[in-house]
Amino acid sequence: MMVTSRPCGVRRFVARAFVVVASSLAFVASTDARAAAPVPVIFDTDICGDCDDVAALAMLHALESREQCRLLAVTVTANHPLAAPFVDGINRFYGRTEIPVGVVRPGGVEEQSVYLKLAEATQDDPAFAGKERYPHALRHAKDAPEAVAVLRKALAAAEDGSVVVVQVGFSTNLARLLDSPADATSPLDGKALVAKKVKVLELMAGAFQPIDGNAAYEEYNVVKDRAAAAKLAEAWPTEMIWSGFEIGIALPYPSQSILEDFRDVSHHPVAESYKILSPPPQDRPSWDLTSVLDGVLGSRGYFDRSPPGKVTVTEKGATTFTPNPQGKHRYLILKDAAARARVIEALVQLSSQPR
Repeated sequence: MMVTSRPCGVRRFVARAFVVVASSLAFVASTDARAAAPVPVIFDTDICGDCDDVAALAMLHALESREQCRLLAVTVTANHPLAAPFVDGINRFYGRTEIPVGVVRPGGVEEQSVYLKLAEATQDDPAFAGKERYPHALRHAKDAPEAVAVLRKALAAAEDGSVVVVQVGFSTNLARLLDSPADATSPLDGKALVAKKVKVLELMAGAFQPIDGNAAYEEYNVVKDRAAAAKLAEAWPTEMIWSGFEIGIALPYPSQSILEDFRDVSHHPVAESYKILSPPPQDRPSWDLTSVLDGVLGSRGYFDRSPPGKVTVTEKGATTFTPNPQGKHRYLILKDAAARARVIEALVQLSSQPR
């Protein structure tokens, strides 16, 4: 998400004591959850405008280390030469060099970023002078495979009805996936492949409560590729869980965590991305992290969900919801302060978990 599109006045989460008190509600992996099969996840991200994408990817690595998910692939929806290299660097930071990274091609939404320069950062330790801070095999977006090919391959190899797709950027890649023809990877076209392999699509997009009094808020992820978002809402064949703009702004990531919880290493991509984009003492809304949390740990009840219905994208890029008992769409709801405290603690613990 783009920084400039988000309203000011986000409530600050300044009391570190609040986090300590909330620890009684913290995320704790139960024996039953550890025994369950890891959730296969595909992560589709813009990882450009905002730093919450970085923390969301870190959460997925933490959940994989806890054997609660398995990251099948990461696809990038923003057209930026350093986006795929930085994703590759984060994956390698967590010791997972095998995860395929795909990029939107051709075209795609062109994005700017203030933190992707970290892909070119070098060590500040004289003993490692000139060596990359976050080593990566991909040097440029053009070195990565095309996203739809990566998506088709990951889905074709997965068990039927098992995959959770988490989209926290634009809808370009997934809309193109639906239009993809049968090929050597799978005899199914894109829509049929999704219907067979995907359990649910969790996406950070839209708004389902008024934002600053605006009941038809045009959320950035939707607006930047409105046609693709509209297609996805209309044609995606499995369940869709929408995390609206209002959810992320209700969950400010505490800047105190950025200062204190990433000290196990000299350089951490999450802490450095947040310090560049939103330096402490600013707290940053946690938009993208919420879709990861619900996608992997939805059964834990961190969020309530709306009744089923249908999301429609308007001509201007707003999202409307029409209840329908047969609908495949729901949106996330935060019911009270206790729920917010519990979610924030889970987000902090997972995104800052040592490697």
